[in-house]
Amino acid sequence: MVHGGKLAAKALKDAGVGAIFTLSGGHIMPIYDGALDEGIAIIDVRHEQAAVHAADAYSRLNPGKIGCAALTAGPGITDGVTGIANAWRANSPILVLGGQGPFNNLRRGSLQEMDHVSMIRPISKWADACYETSRIPEYIEMAVRAAVTGTPGPAFLEIPMDVLMGPAEMENVYFPQIRTTPPQVIPDPQDVQQAIDLLTQAERPLMLAGTGVKWSQGSASLAEFAEKTKVPVFLNGMGRGQLQSNHPQFFNRVRKEAMSQCDVFILAGSPLDFRLKYGGSIPQEAKIIQLEMEASLIGQNRSSDVALVGNIGTALEEITKGISKEFKEWSSELRSREEEIAAGFESQLSSDESPVDPLRFAAEIRDFIDEDTILIGDGGDIVAQVSKVVPVLKENCWMDPGPLGTLGVGMPFALAAQHTFPDRRVLIIYGDGAFGLNGFEYDTAIRFNLPIVGIVGNDSAWGQMLRPQVGIYGAERKVAVDLADTRYDKVVEALGGHGEYCERPEEIRPALERSFASGKPALINVKIRKDEGAPKGSTYV
Repeated sequence: MVHGGKLAAKALKDAGVGAIFTLSGGHIMPIYDGALDEGIAIIDVRHEQAAVHAADAYSRLNPGKIGCAALTAGPGITDGVTGIANAWRANSPILVLGGQGPFNNLRRGSLQEMDHVSMIRPISKWADACYETSRIPEYIEMAVRAAVTGTPGPAFLEIPMDVLMGPAEMENVYFPQIRTTPPQVIPDPQDVQQAIDLLTQAERPLMLAGTGVKWSQGSASLAEFAEKTKVPVFLNGMGRGQLQSNHPQFFNRVRKEAMSQCDVFILAGSPLDFRLKYGGSIPQEAKIIQLEMEASLIGQNRSSDVALVGNIGTALEEITKGISKEFKEWSSELRSREEEIAAGFESQLSSDESPVDPLRFAAEIRDFIDEDTILIGDGGDIVAQVSKVVPVLKENCWMDPGPLGTLGVGMPFALAAQHTFPDRRVLIIYGDGAFGLNGFEYDTAIRFNLPIVGIVGNDSAWGQMLRPQVGIYGAERKVAVDLADTRYDKVVEALGGHGEYCERPEEIRPALERSFASGKPALINVKIRKDEGAPKGSTYV
């Protein structure tokens, strides 16, 4: 006889779960007991939001595996809601196990009892509860299957504590096979041919490749398509890194200009959401070829002229086979504009001013990293600026929250990254506002000996809100946007980590070197220029 926690852990092991991110709670302790038997790492954090964010990052960094968080009932699950919502908008397949009061006390008001499933259902692909101990593995399989099928996303499984603690005979329990990579869906050949025909008629096509390319494991197919056709490619979401930044068809500075001139727009695994003005950024006369993992996403906000549903990597392979036209002249035109824009803010990349110019801050990071460095963006303004300067040198080397824009993902994402890749450098790029949300997870990194380094662009403000507020209402009416000139490096030192403070740009590179050499979790606090009006180089921003 075994208890339900051991059944859950065995099913998680069968699903390839290598770590459970959690914050200790009485409702879920049997899962920990089972995880010890199965050799699954337990990484306990200081806030449940961080546990779910870490599970999100684990899925992003481990193709074919699923990240898992275990949350205790009531406030444990409500604290994790933001992490679940972020994974929902970012299309990350994760499994969240939630505790609950005893089933035999359901609706009687037990400690921390609430209707978790109804709360989570709108922000997940699947949400349910298991009320029979012997069926726990079946429910875990259902949850994982839902999370990874089609466009991925989070699944939530509630297990009451008496069900988790209840007995079952191991030999009588059904353990279904758990697939973390669903069967591949092949696009309709007729749709492929229509896409080839439309693209062959084009003169100025371009592609925006997003998160769906990553989950289709389509980076190689994307590169082959770009090389053969010479179509300019822009990346967003988890599409960043799917085409290397040194690829001749990778572009990142002229997207708005290129879209205004394009005649065919290839939308590969990216929604027509606010980032594209819900389709309004694309000229009305332009044709749209949309590649998506499932049909429900086709035509959102604007109708597509051709739609290919299925694995996006496979769709790109089929288009590449059938097309012979190249678009060299159009690409060369856009490349010239990219170089012109880059030259326009070159002076800022080498600025010696103090406090540090944000673009010089970005340039120092660019010149320090190598292709094995995992970068994590956690902030608003500073991450937007850094992303234009710092290249993503390889697949799975950049993570940011995604379209929900959640702040506080930095250290939780980094915990999963450093645990997964102990021999690689993990660098968080922070805004000072973002650091305040989950900065205390440095305590977790210190307890688990994870030598993560963070670097804060500190302008003592919520910069992304400061400038529009001043622009709309005037500097005399700004409110809730200024922060203290806090020595965040000292906070990390007090927790047992390594701290550095920089006021001049030439201090940044040595601080990065010392931080990584320390072998400890470290934070570099860089005083950057505070722009209340339009920032310098506004064409860049």
